[in-house]
Amino acid sequence: MKIYVASDHNGFHFREKLVEYLAKRKVDFVDLGNKELEKADDWTYWARLGTLEVLGSDDPDPRGIFLCGSGQGMCIMANRHKGIRAAVCWNKEITALSRNDDDINVLCLPASMLDPKSKEWEVIVDTFIDTPFARLARYVRRNREVDEL
Repeated sequence: MKIYVASDHNGFHFREKLVEYLAKRKVDFVDLGNKELEKADDWTYWARLGTLEVLGSDDPDPRGIFLCGSGQGMCIMANRHKGIRAAVCWNKEITALSRNDDDINVLCLPASMLDPKSKEWEVIVDTFIDTPFARLARYVRRNREVDEL
């Protein structure tokens, strides 16, 4: 699994902690940036960049972790692309359900709502990485139906 990480200005400092954590966990990741804090940048750019990297990856299980203030902007942009199943997750339980039932491949973190000093966000990231998709027939059918829309 390769994880593509992207953030706008609202997730900039949080992203720095995230990539340190992924490195510590020895997760294969690409830090797409933003590399410098730009207060006027747009989440649309970073979400599109991350989404296209996930979709264009030759990895068999590519994923993304995108950060913006609410997580919603990144999620909206990512979900505009066929093959992407993005969700805003704020705790372990919603993350586990989103992976198990919906096979999300993009985790959108609300940087303004999570405390980067707490361990809570690490649990969310661990759950996103470690929870397999259940592959129940109804879940597979639903994901196919989304892609056919």
